[in-house]
Amino acid sequence: MTESVTSAGPDSPRAETPARAPVLIAVLVVSAFVMILNETILSVALRDLTVDLGVSTTTVQWLTSGFLLTMAVVIPITGFLLERFTARQIFLVSLTLFSAGTLISGLAPGFGVLLAGRIVQACGTAVMLPLLMTSVMRLVAPSKRGATMGTISIVIAVAPAVGPTVGGAVLASLGWRWMFWIVLPLAVIALAFGAVWMRLEGETRQVPLDLLSVLLSAVGFGGVLYGLASIGESGGGEHPVPPWAPIVVGLVALAAFVWRQLRLQRDDRALLDLRPFAIRTFSVALVLSALLFMCLLGVGSIMLPLYLQTVLDTSTFVSGLAVLPGGLLLGLLGRPVGSLFDRFGARPLVIPGALAMAVSLWLFALLGPGSPLAAVIAIHLLLMGGLGLMMTPLMTESLGALPDHLYSHGSAILSTLQQVAGAFGTAVFVTVASLGAAAGSSVPDAAGLRTAFMVAGVIGVLAFAASLFVSRSPRPSRLHASGPGATEPERAPAPAAPEA
Repeated sequence: MTESVTSAGPDSPRAETPARAPVLIAVLVVSAFVMILNETILSVALRDLTVDLGVSTTTVQWLTSGFLLTMAVVIPITGFLLERFTARQIFLVSLTLFSAGTLISGLAPGFGVLLAGRIVQACGTAVMLPLLMTSVMRLVAPSKRGATMGTISIVIAVAPAVGPTVGGAVLASLGWRWMFWIVLPLAVIALAFGAVWMRLEGETRQVPLDLLSVLLSAVGFGGVLYGLASIGESGGGEHPVPPWAPIVVGLVALAAFVWRQLRLQRDDRALLDLRPFAIRTFSVALVLSALLFMCLLGVGSIMLPLYLQTVLDTSTFVSGLAVLPGGLLLGLLGRPVGSLFDRFGARPLVIPGALAMAVSLWLFALLGPGSPLAAVIAIHLLLMGGLGLMMTPLMTESLGALPDHLYSHGSAILSTLQQVAGAFGTAVFVTVASLGAAAGSSVPDAAGLRTAFMVAGVIGVLAFAASLFVSRSPRPSRLHASGPGATEPERAPAPAAPEA
């Protein structure tokens, strides 16, 4: 089933953006923003929920960890879903699940029902981001993709960044349930608009669902994320289940998953096609994206608020406001950086961005109990500015290197990596901060946090080194190459046509 909106063939980039594309992308962006915002909005309410629901801190943490874990399990399947079903079908199911989960969470009488609601929310959220990325790549002309993908950075980066700020403001005047009651009407309105405007159809095919691949994916990504979350919660201390056990099981399952996908993709039946990894541009951007999200989520969302609250002794609301300028800067840079990418390519933006990221992380390592709040905000702005120079070019460069038939799988790989890298960064930094704390300290102190920031600084140096491998050729000029003499050596071969 094919509509003219997405009629571009797999190896013939669209010359013009369809007239309806801005409306469709706007609906997707607003929907994704509302859904991703909910990913971190509860982070500031965990202490209140512990008292209100009568559960331990370790247990209540699963309202956030369970959300991320569910996303990591579902996202790898979206490559299959985006081939098997139309964008409209996936959008409506995604928003319906998210709205239902929000309603369940708002009405939850106890922790069990609240966790179930969060899991239902996560099932809807997991599908939306790959759908948004894939739709942009298929709807927007190559010469405008950078600017459009810049809008997605608002969803990916700003929504999680402002989540704690919004949550803190709501919690200061209303109960935690209002975090769901405020989001629910927004989700329902987005669903209504999508039902009217989301008429984007695409090429679908009867791809068989390999249940063994689904099982291996769930055990693999679920095990790794569960283990990493357990390390982060325990801070490297005692835990009922040793964190290394699920990680080992997950890695073995992932190895089996990769082996099976390599076999299935010979017949174009893979649940998650791994051919994007054979493309150098995609792989380099993927490595950089992993290092970026380790620092974005591990440092920006966890370590910095922890430093503000435990070392500088600021309130939850003040710490949320302190990280807000950086989050807003990251969002404001999306469109202009995307436009610069369309003109100059990724390399002139990614290298200075990685340098700013490395410098800011080492500056964080110099902070102590007497550091002024203004200095913390300034360094955070430098970090977010560097990440802003990197995020949009890396997303556009990685997916732009793929042929059309691999967009859905490439976006699923990229989204999965963001979840795993964020969880890994959080686990590493929290564990290092706890181990580096002074003897007898039950929470990370200034010494432990300084050690964690130094580890982040090393990751920043690795990111700068990796940025030097970004292609020198501006991506837009290569995408516009056409005609008998044009070649695209990095593109993976198109699959053979499926048998009837």
